[in-house]
Amino acid sequence: MSKAAETRQMILQRSFELIYQKGYQATSIDNILATTQVTKGAFFYHFKNKDEMGLALINEVLYPGMYATMVKPLLDSHDPVNEIYAMMRNLLIKIPFLRAKYGCPAINLIEEMSPLNESFRKALVRLTNEWQDAIADNIEQGKVKGDIRSNVNSKHTACFIVAGYSGIRNMGKAMGSGCYTVYLQELKNYLQQLK
Repeated sequence: MSKAAETRQMILQRSFELIYQKGYQATSIDNILATTQVTKGAFFYHFKNKDEMGLALINEVLYPGMYATMVKPLLDSHDPVNEIYAMMRNLLIKIPFLRAKYGCPAINLIEEMSPLNESFRKALVRLTNEWQDAIADNIEQGKVKGDIRSNVNSKHTACFIVAGYSGIRNMGKAMGSGCYTVYLQELKNYLQQLK
């Protein structure tokens, strides 16, 4: 990787960390410069403006990380109920970077930027749709194998599961990670009812 590519990647990674903790609108280019210790010229060499950097952050940092954690574990399903639960448990409990008091970086950006910026909304919808599709496909594979009831609407179920994740992440900002345990238990109960 070239020095310029390393600098660009470092700007995106540090910006991601700042935006996750403070929010997109509350994070200024000056905040990013102070954290990365790059010059304004170096920032603008890589990005026309903050929004271009924000879109690159979604597509190059957030998307690959979330895909690996939320979508990939559900591909080629062998045990859909347990795989969906394990993916969600991993997402809520096992990833140290995702702290309860800051919520979910993707959900935060959806809430903050989707109403304000169509390009952000489209990039974030792509991630959400792929996650819901992976859950729905996982359920469909379970139906084929006879592990999931044939009358389960996989798309509705996927939407419900993703909406529950969004809600519990937001509750966790105020209540801490203890509420995740309740959510996970009820998710497990719900998933068992799909059999």
